[in-house]
Amino acid sequence: MTTPDAESSQILSRAPRSPTQDAIRSLFRTKSAILGMAVLGVLVLVAVFAPLIAPYDPNQVLIGKEQIKMRSGPCIHLLGCPADKPQHILGVDGNVRDFFSRLVYGSRVSLFIGFSTVGFAIIIGSLIGALAGYLGRASDLWLMRAMDVLLAFPALLLAIAIVTVLGEGLTNALLAIGIVSIPIYARVSRASVLAVKEQDFVLAARAVGVPSGRILFRNILPHTLTPLIVAGTLGIATAILDAAALSFLGLGAQPPMAEWGSMLGAERNQVFTAPHLVFFPGLMIMLTVLAFNLLGDGLRDALDPRLRK
Repeated sequence: MTTPDAESSQILSRAPRSPTQDAIRSLFRTKSAILGMAVLGVLVLVAVFAPLIAPYDPNQVLIGKEQIKMRSGPCIHLLGCPADKPQHILGVDGNVRDFFSRLVYGSRVSLFIGFSTVGFAIIIGSLIGALAGYLGRASDLWLMRAMDVLLAFPALLLAIAIVTVLGEGLTNALLAIGIVSIPIYARVSRASVLAVKEQDFVLAARAVGVPSGRILFRNILPHTLTPLIVAGTLGIATAILDAAALSFLGLGAQPPMAEWGSMLGAERNQVFTAPHLVFFPGLMIMLTVLAFNLLGDGLRDALDPRLRK
């Protein structure tokens, strides 16, 4: 015979899990999402502890300090490189700077680019989409037609045009990438608001006289975060890729800043003579973009009940 305490514990153990718990369990059951989180975790650790990982200052020119030629290949003592030679895990670049150190510090710049541009675009885009979806009529028409105009141009070409007008530099490149990303999040936010604003709890809030601003920001917007999170995770990968492209063209990060796209652009003509200077920045860009895409796909599957297994 079971005691009341045992019965209550059995009831609690059979209690249904919350949607958040289900989403987390589903996310950690997705192998691709786990792989993406693992790669991103390593990148974040590298960016945070870059001063401890990098053996040299990323902008330190070693001419006169070491007997080494420009674009020398990797030298690792544990792998047989003579002990009398200075150790450079990935060699040095055309300005005789330690390439591994620049690659490590480049992770800071790339992650900052991704999170800052997408954060800016989500804040502005979600507000525009929320106002368009909630107010409707003329506001919806004019706001979304403005977003359609931005979407009519290829994102990278529009970003190049904006940077050309504003001037070269990482700050202007970030602003340009953020601007061209706004319509994506505006559309996602508008679609979510249109779906939520006709639900019963919103109609009840209107019936009792709750102000429109409070309904929008406290009752509706919190329910639109799920698709924005998924879109933002996938958008970070696109932002990093676009920033690398702008830096490759000389419109983004300027020398001597260590940024993967600018590192590729500076050594693009050495693909046959010093391929490691081109291969490793490209590899880091690929891994970062792939990791965010894998995580974004996992989040989409985990946060959408219809896609859960």
